[in-house]
Parts: sequence; structure tokens; C-alpha cells
Amino acid sequence: MTELLTAAQMREIEQAAIASGSVTGLELMELAGRGVVDAVFEEWPEWAKTPHRAVVLCGPGNNGGDGFVVARLLKEAGWEVEVFLYGDAEKLPPDAEVNYEIWCKADKVSPLIFAKVLGAVRPDLIVDAVFGIGLSRPLPDDVTQSLNRGRKTIWKKQHQIKTVAVDCPSGLDLDTGMIPTDVDVNDPDADPWPSTLNFADLTVTFHSPKVGHYLGLGPQFCGKLRVIDIGLDPRGRDRSMLGQTPDPERTCLIEPVFAGRPLPAHIWPLSHLSKYRGQGHKFDHGHVVAFVGGAGRGGAGRLAARAALRVGAGVVTVVCPPDALAENACQLSAIMLRALPEGAALDTVVDRRASSFCIGPGLGIGAQTRDLVGQVLRRRAGDDDWRDPAVVIDADALGAFADDPSVLFAQTHARTILTPHEGEFERLFPDLALSQRAARSKVDVVRAAAERAGCVVLLKGVDTVIACPGGGASVHSATGPREVPWLATAGAGDVLAGMIAGLAAGSATGGVFNLAEVAVWLHVECARSFGPGLIAEDLPEELPKVFRALGV
Repeated sequence: MTELLTAAQMREIEQAAIASGSVTGLELMELAGRGVVDAVFEEWPEWAKTPHRAVVLCGPGNNGGDGFVVARLLKEAGWEVEVFLYGDAEKLPPDAEVNYEIWCKADKVSPLIFAKVLGAVRPDLIVDAVFGIGLSRPLPDDVTQSLNRGRKTIWKKQHQIKTVAVDCPSGLDLDTGMIPTDVDVNDPDADPWPSTLNFADLTVTFHSPKVGHYLGLGPQFCGKLRVIDIGLDPRGRDRSMLGQTPDPERTCLIEPVFAGRPLPAHIWPLSHLSKYRGQGHKFDHGHVVAFVGGAGRGGAGRLAARAALRVGAGVVTVVCPPDALAENACQLSAIMLRALPEGAALDTVVDRRASSFCIGPGLGIGAQTRDLVGQVLRRRAGDDDWRDPAVVIDADALGAFADDPSVLFAQTHARTILTPHEGEFERLFPDLALSQRAARSKVDVVRAAAERAGCVVLLKGVDTVIACPGGGASVHSATGPREVPWLATAGAGDVLAGMIAGLAAGSATGGVFNLAEVAVWLHVECARSFGPGLIAEDLPEELPKVFRALGV
């Protein structure tokens, strides 16, 4: 996996490297600046052949120092470069001051005042090196006006001007992926985007991506993201978490590593898929029990059941009310059916070989659903089992506990996975809801939720976050090359719940946290493989094609 860092962690890594004597701050700044220029020329190769014009906007910290290096290197390449500094040059950090003085020997630095930037010759490239990681306050007006091509007219044909951001577009909080603002979010008349729109065509960051590059508005504001190696200690990157408890001090991102094929063996814990090679008995690959609603309300549960079977479960059983038995029999062939009368004990229709449960889609919100959830969560490993069954709780099974979530949390165990969307998450964790997060990132709140719930929590979205008790967290960002807006279709979440249950049912060595990560990746990969026009029923049927492409 690729490690995501917070701003504080990145600073600690840099400081540790400098303290060890392996590198100096000036060397890091030079490598960063060169990395930005190299990335620019790789993104727009014609610029490496013919000099162009650049405006470099530098800030009062080391991000500004990187900007001075970029300016110098572009000038050495024959470019016309104008540099603007926000803040007092005498207060620059030592390394940034050195590069400021080097630039001043070659050319002038103007104060970063909007009126002065407006007077610059129209550039081909704007370099945003004003504020990098760690900014958690709104941008000053002069910076906002100088960078905001979306609302302020500075030069003609703005769409032809490219912007590269050093570390991140100024104004983006790299711990949350949000834009700090003074606007009262509860004021219905307030403009939620008060002069803060600052989009980059290319963002160049260093050593590892940061959390905010992939959360919230980060992908939208950053444009294409490039990660540059600047010689810091590579240990800790691309770590395997297979069979391990995730490090509570780190977050991990699936997408950049999984985007290539085949998937790395250390992150593909699907040993139960050996059945495709003719090995093992069907029960060796897991028995999933999926609950389905009453007559006319079984579609969601059937989607989950189909996904569980397609993803690799050896046996899938659908449990439904007696009045829905005929309806489900008409829809399902390879999936077994059991009728469960209201008030009956689950053990009367489901034997002890069930290794995974998917409960919630289409069940309805009420006492019967709460009772079924309780019965499922009380299941424990029998004499022939080596671990407790996995339990995926989704949709109505979450909503059934909205009045008192603590009742649910008192029953969960380590192999439980809650899979809410934002609305369901708000009902279970009202103090962690989107409207209440303030400066906390989505990663932070899902970690807190997992700790409170005592199990894995998967908060669905374009920036899906998965967390487990103890602080381990993973982010899957369906953006950039993995953007799949057509996945926003009714039933897609039910399919994901079934995929998690199916993966967790077998004898794979990964824990439910790891398997939830794999399921989210496969879910998006199926949508990418199918393309626009997707409906939820297509997702399970696309899995064989995805598996073949992976060589499984």
C-alpha cells in the first residue's frame, strides 16, 4: 500500500532526516524544486523545448523557498520568470532565505499584491508556492485574488494558463481535504465558496501523498497529482498490512498501488479463490447468509447475495420471510433459500457452518431487524471453526439502531463491519457527522467511530474511508483515473456489502479490515470495467472479467 501522511508526520520525517545528517534542508529544497520543474516538463513536454513565461508566487515559509528554486531553474532553462513574495523577506526561514538571495542576484522579487500580479506579463505557467502543507486558516485576500482564476479576471484566455501547485493548491488543508473559511456554514445566505476556489492543473508533492490530496475537495482542487522522491527514508512506504494490525499513526491508500496490474501479492488475500483452480470443498470457501426483505422488497438483499457468490464464497444462502420465498425462488438458482418466520430463531434455519453474514439491505427498520442483528452478532466460532463469523451490517440494519446506537455497539465484535453512507453515519454518530466535523478530517472521525463501535467502520463515498479500533485507517479515492460517477446508482452499496461478506467468508488470511479494502477496490474496478450505463446488477457479473484481468 501507499502510505498517506498528515502534515505533521511529513514535517517529522523531514526533521528526522535533517537531524540525522543524511540530508540538509537546502538539499531537500533543491530536490523539491527540481522535482517540480521535471514534473512540469514531463506534463507539458513542449515547454522543455521552447522557453515560455512563468509567474512564480512564493510564500513566507519553506514552500516559498521551493518556489525560488523553481524560478531559478526555469530561468536557467531560458524562461521569462517573474517572482512575487507574500510576506516579509527578512522573516523567511533560513533555507528559504538562502534561495531568495540567490534569486535576487539574478532578478527582482515583487511583493505579492494583487495589483502588482495583475500588471505582470501574461504567463503560460503559474507556480503556486505560497502556502503548502499545514495551512488551516483562510487565505489572505491578495493571495486569493492572485490565484483564483475562476472568479477574478487577471489575464485574457485564462484557460490556456496552466497552474502547478507545490505540495498543494494554497488554501487546501492537507489534513482534511477541505478549504478553511470564515463563512458560517449554518447561515443559509452565506456563499459557501467565498473567493477560495484555487484549482491546479498539476500538484507536485514530495515523498508520499498526504491525506488531503484524496479526501473531500482535495482531488478536485489538486488536478493531476505527482509524488516526487526527494531522498527521504523510504521505509514505511508500500508496507504490507496483510495479517497485521494497521499502524494507528498512519493511513494507507489503495488506489495508486492497485491501479496497476497484477495486484501485489502481499495485498491480495484471496487464497479461497483457489477453488477456481479445482481445489477444496465449497464450504472451505465460506458460507454467506444474506437476509432479504419481505415480498416486493428483496432486490437489495438479492444483489448482496449475488455479489457474495460471484466474489468467491463457496455457498450463499438467502434467508427471507415465508411470503417472499416464491419470489426469491423465481430470481435465484445457485443460491439456497430458507424461510424464517417472524419471531423464529435463526438457528432453526441456518446451521453452524455459516462463516459470514450480510444483514440490512431491504430488511426494513424495526424490532424484527434489531432482533436478527442481535442473533447474528451473538454467533461465535463452533468446534469446527477457527474464528467467529464475519458480520456486514448495512442499510436498514444500521437505521434500525438510529434511536440508540449504543445498543448496536454493545453487541459488535472484531469481525463486524459497519458500512454506512454519510446519512446513516450521521444517525449513528451524530457528533461526528459532516456538519459537525469542523477541522477534523474524515479519517479522524471514522477512526473515532470505529473506536466507539468496537469494530470496522467503512464510510462510503467518493473518498471511502475504512477504519478499525486502534486507529488503523485506509482511504480509497475514486477520483482521477479511477473516477466512476456512474457508480452512483441504486443498489451499488448493497453489492459492496455482499462483496465484503463474500470475501470475509472464506479462509483468506487477511482480517476483515484488509478484505473490506479489497472489496472497495474491486467494487470500483468493476464499475470502471463496465463503464457508463452501469446498473447495480452489472457489478457482480463484471467480477469474472476483473479477476481474469488480474490473473486470478
